[in-house]
Amino acid sequence: MWGHGLTSSRAAEDASPLVDWSGISAEVTRYDARGHGESASTPNNDEYSWESLAHDQLALADELGIDTYIAGGASMGCGTALHAAVMAPERVTALVLVIPPTAWEVREAQADQWGAAAHVATTKGVEPIIAARREVAPPDPYVDDPNYRARYEANLRSWDVERLAQVFRGATSADLPPREAISAITCPTLILAWTGDPTHPQSTADQLHELISGSELHLASTSDQLRQWTDHVAAFVAAR
Repeated sequence: MWGHGLTSSRAAEDASPLVDWSGISAEVTRYDARGHGESASTPNNDEYSWESLAHDQLALADELGIDTYIAGGASMGCGTALHAAVMAPERVTALVLVIPPTAWEVREAQADQWGAAAHVATTKGVEPIIAARREVAPPDPYVDDPNYRARYEANLRSWDVERLAQVFRGATSADLPPREAISAITCPTLILAWTGDPTHPQSTADQLHELISGSELHLASTSDQLRQWTDHVAAFVAAR
């Protein structure tokens, strides 16, 4: 089961996939998280925490008759997968953690940024957010991708502004599980991270790698290394 990142969706991921799912032999269940894509929004900020999204994922698995599964996801989806593994270790048989986000001590500063983005979205719309983003360098694997910003901006402009503000507000209450809970995870774990992105810092990936015994970590600093992620996921899944 795969969870996308904040402000993304199945449709948005199809436009710029981190993993080519056609190259994965296992059955992959993808879905739109609460407030994203075709899923409904809710007004309670706490219902967008990654722990709450993990409850949603487990409930979806129940609805689909999926007893055990590999939990995977990017950014917000990575946080969702980790919470699911902590809450239901008997159900999550392995983890695929892609671009782990800010966490723990540095999460508060990121939460403040999401709160500010929510305020801007409701008062001025998405264009100031897009303009501010243009001042930030793309992650290292995308520095030579001429379409990177265009995809990001098209996705933001596709949102209803109130729904977008709600998911930004919801992100202010999100964090990874405590380190001690993560260190108790025993299932096989693949971690894929990139460099040059303060929203998805390498330091989080490094800490997860240290906390989860036997985990496998691959870093991407170039587009070629990023393209290898599908092979990494395919090999990891095939071995389970």
